[in-house]
Amino acid sequence: MRKIWNSFKIAFAMYSKIPMPGADWEKENMRYMMCFFPLIGIVIGAAVILWSRAAQWLEAGSLLRAAGYVLIPVLVTGGIHLDGLLDTADALSSCQTKERKLEILKDSNAGAFAVITACCYFMACLGIWSELGEEQVRLLAGGYVLSRSFSGLAVAVFPSAKKSGTVAMFADAAQKRLVKICMYALMILSAGYMCFTDIKSGAAAAAGACLTFVYYYRMSKKQFGGITGDLAGFFLQICELVMAGAVYLARKL
Repeated sequence: MRKIWNSFKIAFAMYSKIPMPGADWEKENMRYMMCFFPLIGIVIGAAVILWSRAAQWLEAGSLLRAAGYVLIPVLVTGGIHLDGLLDTADALSSCQTKERKLEILKDSNAGAFAVITACCYFMACLGIWSELGEEQVRLLAGGYVLSRSFSGLAVAVFPSAKKSGTVAMFADAAQKRLVKICMYALMILSAGYMCFTDIKSGAAAAAGACLTFVYYYRMSKKQFGGITGDLAGFFLQICELVMAGAVYLARKL
């Protein structure tokens, strides 16, 4: 139980800004860490639903509501996944070798393409979320668990681009069989919740997440030789945007 509790604390300390008690960051304590990673999505989803209800009580306009939906994941996570999106954008835009792209991922300086990507990403998110109704917002609250379940599964089954780094460390420490079981279970539960909320939109969101996952695998292997922590963040951000876009299209079609 102590190892499981430590794994829980490490997951939330690493991937969120939620205050947690101190934990020993040892290999043994990271064995089950990825099993708890998707639970951060529950916190984000709950916060999104609470904001939806608060915005309705405040009679906030669609733009203000959308701004809250877009900012809540950043506030809960501290932008750790967004950082991966921007680093990956710089690396992909460089058109360099795999080795050079991996070096760019480690560069803490933001390039021009990272800034452009950030602007385009937030504009797209704001535009899509401003078009969604209350039911679609409740549905997408489950998407934060689904995206993290896919991301956790990738750590267990995808090759790592480097022998060192965050993903390589956690993949080495992870109990991969247990992680895969947990991720599949959470994927079924989150996708089931979304389909139960609305079968058409839920299925569209789940399909969008699956397609993004396939793209993530092919892109990471071709461009980088495997996944890294930054690429994991890139996937998660794109996956959540694709799911929101899929729900919007399903609503209109």
